[in-house]
Amino acid sequence: MPKNALLKIDDKEIACPVMTGSEGEKAIDARNLRKDSGYIFYDQGYGNTGSCESAITYLDGDNGILRHRGYPIEQLAARSEFVETAYLVIYGELPTKTQRKKFGDLLRQNAHIEPQMQRLFEGYPKDTPPMAMLASLVASLAGYYPDLATNNFEHDLKQFDLSAAMAISKIRTLGAMIYRHTRGLPFMHPKDLPFCDNFLHLMFSEPYHDYAVIPEVTQALNLILLMHADHEQNCSSATVRMVGSSGANLFTSLAAGIGALSGPLHGGANMAVMQMLQSIHDEHDDGSRFIAAAKGGSKSNRLMGFGHAVYRNFDPRAKVIGEACGLVLKKLGKSDPLLDIAHHLEQAALKDDYFISRKLYPNVDFYSGIIFRALGIPTNLFTVMFAIGRAPGWIANWREVASNPKGRIYRPRQIYTGPVKRDYVPMDQRG
Repeated sequence: MPKNALLKIDDKEIACPVMTGSEGEKAIDARNLRKDSGYIFYDQGYGNTGSCESAITYLDGDNGILRHRGYPIEQLAARSEFVETAYLVIYGELPTKTQRKKFGDLLRQNAHIEPQMQRLFEGYPKDTPPMAMLASLVASLAGYYPDLATNNFEHDLKQFDLSAAMAISKIRTLGAMIYRHTRGLPFMHPKDLPFCDNFLHLMFSEPYHDYAVIPEVTQALNLILLMHADHEQNCSSATVRMVGSSGANLFTSLAAGIGALSGPLHGGANMAVMQMLQSIHDEHDDGSRFIAAAKGGSKSNRLMGFGHAVYRNFDPRAKVIGEACGLVLKKLGKSDPLLDIAHHLEQAALKDDYFISRKLYPNVDFYSGIIFRALGIPTNLFTVMFAIGRAPGWIANWREVASNPKGRIYRPRQIYTGPVKRDYVPMDQRG
C-alpha cells in the first residue's frame, strides 16, 4: 500500500505521497501541495528539495559514498579512465570494446575548432577571465553547428551521440586554446592521441613541455577528470537541467553550466587552495602559524581544501587523488615552496586531533590544485580544468531532461516580501 506523509495546516490534513529511491533515500512528493492547499515549501537554496529523479549518480555525503550508475568511484578510479567513465555517466552502462572505440573515434574526429571560430579569440583581451571565454565559446557552438542545436528535443536527440562527443572534445580543445591565447602562443592542431595526451599536446606541446611521455602525468590528469565527471545535483548540474528544461539545446545548456561553475563558491575551491598557499608563503610561514591561527578560530586563516560541504565523513575521491599527487610530484621532481607548504599542511591535518575530530580531511580540490600547480597550469585556469572533467555529467543531466516526455519547465516558487499594492504617484507629487 502506498505511503503518505500527512501535513496538518490549521484543521486540514493534506496527504503527500512518499517516494523511495533505489538506495532507500526518502522524499515527500509535494508536487500537488500548492494545488491542494495553497501552500508551498520554503527551502532557501533548495538544500532539502529534490528537483528531479535521476539515474546518473548516487551520493551519500554522511558515509563518504559516491557511485556513478551504481559503480563506486574507488573502482572506477582504479580500473577505468576518463573517457570510459564519461561514456558510463552519459549512457548508463560501461561500453563494450566496439562502443568504446566508436566513442573514442568521435572524440578524435571532433577535437578541432573551425578556423572561423578560432577568430573569435581575436576579440578577447589577453586578461579576459578564462571561464568567461569558455562559456561564450561553448555557447557559440550552437551557431557553428545549428543542425545539432535546433532547440527541439526530438530532433537534437537523434544526433545526440555526435553532439555529446563534440561537446566533450571541443571543451577540452577550447580550454587548451584559452591557455595559449592568454600567453600569446600559437594554437596547436589536435593529434590522433588519447584524450588526455591530446590535451597535454594542445596545452604545452614541444618545445614548451612534453608531458605525454610521462605516464604518471597522463594517469593523474585522467584521474582528476574522472573524479569530476559528475557529482549529483550541484549548482552547475542543476543549472544545466533548468536551462535544458526550457527546451534549450545541449550547447546552450552547457554554457549556462559553465557560467554557474565560474562562481567562487562552486568551481573556485582548488584556486582558493593555491591562493591560501601563496598567502602563507608571502608571510614567510611554513604553514605552522597558519594552522595555529585556524585552530584558534581565525576567520582570515580558513584552511581551504579541507572538509567538504557535502561529505561529512571523507571525500572518497581524495585518497585516490592524493596518492596520484605524490607520484606526480616525485616523478617531476618539482621544487616549489608552495608544494612544500601543501605537504606540511596535509601531514599536520592528518595527524592533528583538532582536524581529525572535526573530520577536516584534505579533499579532492586540495590535491587537484597541487597537481595542476606541478604541471604548470596557472591558477586562473583551474576552473576550466574542472569544466572539462564535469562535461559528461552535464551532458548526462541534459539528456535526462530532454528524454523525459513528461518533463516540465523548471519554475521555482518564491515567498514575496516586497511592498503590498500601492497606487502610482506622478513625479510632480513625489516629495
